[in-house]
Amino acid sequence: MSLLRRRPFLQLAAAGAAPQWLQAAPVAWPSRPLRLFVVYPPGGVSDGMARVLADPLAQALGVPVLIENRPGAGGSLGIDALSRAAPDGHTLAFSAISPLTLHPLIASVAYDPMRAVVPVASVMRTPVLVVGTPAFTGRDFGEMIAQARRQPGTVRWATSGVATIGHMVLAQVRMQSRTDITHIPYQGGGPQLNDALSGQFEVLSTNVAAQQLQYIEGRRFQALAVGAPERIEALPAVPTLAELGFEKANRDSLFGIFAPARTPAAVVQRLNAEINRVLHSDTVRERLRAAYNLPAGGSTDDFTHEIAVDRRRNRELVAGGRAQFD
Repeated sequence: MSLLRRRPFLQLAAAGAAPQWLQAAPVAWPSRPLRLFVVYPPGGVSDGMARVLADPLAQALGVPVLIENRPGAGGSLGIDALSRAAPDGHTLAFSAISPLTLHPLIASVAYDPMRAVVPVASVMRTPVLVVGTPAFTGRDFGEMIAQARRQPGTVRWATSGVATIGHMVLAQVRMQSRTDITHIPYQGGGPQLNDALSGQFEVLSTNVAAQQLQYIEGRRFQALAVGAPERIEALPAVPTLAELGFEKANRDSLFGIFAPARTPAAVVQRLNAEINRVLHSDTVRERLRAAYNLPAGGSTDDFTHEIAVDRRRNRELVAGGRAQFD
């Protein structure tokens, strides 16, 4: 039995002297099933990977891990729900870092992105895929930019929502190329993908996933670029945005586990250790790679640092082109 189950992880001062949230902290953790909010709709890449993590994490902790989808506003509604949960280690969220590092810079949110939640562990990096739909008649990314310059507003670029990683990629491309590309924001991937297949817009930015790759193989989509540190194995002929001259747009999505602020440090560290063990298992690493995700992991300090760096870069991007996000 773990140390956290055998003895209290907090020694309170004199009775009545500690804040209410400390007084309410359980003696043993976990004492009941964990809730894991997935801040995106069911059926997507993040939802699938959260479910992959849930079973081995439940086995490690000795209690069920129950998935609850809390989608909306690019993940911000789920993060808000997490911020309001009791900080006792029984409620967590699986999310990209953008609800903390980008969305609050361009839209009003109900939580403090610096203080509302605690980073527990990074889980995976997901490359961004930019594709041409049946409505796009060019041959490559360069011809898409040329069309946007020649006919301002005629290139429509869809993303999974305002303040998502795909929107950030688009904003950086528009700023650097000085083009007028029309943003088409969606609320999730399902309707976006259906409209892409029917040619309702010319360009789509999305996370790399097996379904999109099948459409590329079947010539229903044309792969234009990827956002990743290097070309991805599944599309070796497709250049990165950095190779195309868009270094600042060459971004991937970092996902991780978060807890409410003031969750006891002992619980956060135990969760971090267990998540890292799960990420190092051959089964989970293979599932991540099969979904074209790269395993992350590391300490809570590492994750916190990456979030701070991303927030700083996004702040510079927004300050340099606020109109790109309107």
